Amino acid sequence: MIKRTLFTATLVLSTHATIASAQETLVVSTWGGNFRDLIDQTIAKRFTEETGVEVEYVTGGTIDRLNKAKLAQRAESDVTFTTSHVGWLYANDGLFEQLDLERIPNAAHLVEPARVSPYHIGVWGYGYTIAYRPDLLPEGVSFDSWEGLWSPELEDSVALPDFDPSHIIAVSALLSGADAQNWEAGQEKLRSLKPNLRSFYTNDANSQQLIATGETPVQLMLTMNAYHMMEEGIPIELASPKEGMVLGIDTIGITQGSSHQELAYKFMDIALSPEVQAEIAQLQGGSPTVDDAVVDAEVAALPGMMTSPDEWSQTINIDPRLRAEMTAQWRQWFTENIMN
Repeated sequence: MIKRTLFTATLVLSTHATIASAQETLVVSTWGGNFRDLIDQTIAKRFTEETGVEVEYVTGGTIDRLNKAKLAQRAESDVTFTTSHVGWLYANDGLFEQLDLERIPNAAHLVEPARVSPYHIGVWGYGYTIAYRPDLLPEGVSFDSWEGLWSPELEDSVALPDFDPSHIIAVSALLSGADAQNWEAGQEKLRSLKPNLRSFYTNDANSQQLIATGETPVQLMLTMNAYHMMEEGIPIELASPKEGMVLGIDTIGITQGSSHQELAYKFMDIALSPEVQAEIAQLQGGSPTVDDAVVDAEVAALPGMMTSPDEWSQTINIDPRLRAEMTAQWRQWFTENIMN
């Protein structure tokens, strides 16, 4: 668990009156690794500077944290980061407070896809696409289309996430002339990918290890993770399939039962400020979910970076509520028919 060091007594006293005393703590539930670090370096840093309140973290996988929240006798965190569709599972189980957007002034600038529900809103966007190691692939392999993932030359080379098959299910349906709602049409297409599948990763760290070592030189990966690995010197490239990347949005909500709602609203408003949104884009390639963030031209040109309505609309956008409703069924079918 990361624990932010308090500022000097003078600074704490000067900011004491803005929201709360420095003895209070805001607890944030999020993923570990580079996502926790990103939140800490951007949103939490400014939050502490403005309020004098320190931030602590509860970390874990997306589904693990959801299950833990279901079993908890009281709220373990004040603010929760999760994916757009799993956020609906929190909301459906009464684990999120209904939001008052009037208390989040920067929410007035949210792009439409980030207005996910009355309970959770988008804090950054990204694409799920084909990430690959060009140094480890046969010549002539191309990913201009998602069809490239089915190339016979990729036998025993590809990794997919085991915790969320919605991306590849939607792609298989699309390549079969259907969509995620009519996902059964893509079942045979997805089954035909099995010869190319080598591994199923359980979390981001597992994904990064598999492609870094070259065990799986091709993966279905979220763009922000790929950019993090590129910064570490791993020679990864990202495909821009003509059908579009699968849209991903990570969201934020206030945990039901939080006793620090005023602080939670302040944290959310800072997260959506144009300065912080631009910083998230610069540091880790997360697309701003507000329309007033100014992103450097070089960053805006990155694959998966969305800075205009047209770019958001050019993705494969699976309705988050549909994904929430189908998550259990899709995982069961995927486990029985693809992983086994």
